[in-house]
Amino acid sequence: MQDKTGMPGQEQSATKTYITTIGGRRFDPTSPAREDIDIGDIAHSLSLLCRANGHFREFFSVARHCLNCAGEARERGLTARIQLLCLLHDATEAYIGDMTRPLKRQLPEYCACEVRLYGEILASLGIAPPDDREAAAVREIDDCMLYHEFRLYNGESLLAEAPAVHVEVEGSERPPGQTREEYLACYRALREETEPC
Repeated sequence: MQDKTGMPGQEQSATKTYITTIGGRRFDPTSPAREDIDIGDIAHSLSLLCRANGHFREFFSVARHCLNCAGEARERGLTARIQLLCLLHDATEAYIGDMTRPLKRQLPEYCACEVRLYGEILASLGIAPPDDREAAAVREIDDCMLYHEFRLYNGESLLAEAPAVHVEVEGSERPPGQTREEYLACYRALREETEPC
């Protein structure tokens, strides 16, 4: 039912269980269907989402953060698979948004939903989930990028000592469309490297 503005009425909005992605897919974040997960939707969304809930002096996208994480993994000599996992580690945010770490720790149901969705995203893309060693490597790089992003764009140092970084964070952001295409190109290149012969 629509109101006079052509928008869904309150009754329909109250029962709606899906989001509509940029690719036109109806995605239920609480009951994700693998066929509704699309790397193009993920790249588009992440290129438009700002890190730190927007509490940066300038726009810095989640997609750029992920690209930098993948680049950092490459510069550290880590495998193409770990680079790919770094690129995809925030893919859930394309479908359920981000939540600040302090609040996330208080909401185990959200964390469970995020973990389940991450597993479905990887499965839909044909990627095995990370083992403990791979997950630890991704977390370390994610935290490293977090430190340097906050220092540059917020002015806060989150750790007593700066972790070594091998990629240039400052000035790495690009227009969203360019970032989206870089994300997709990086994904395709890493999939080629990680696909079994």
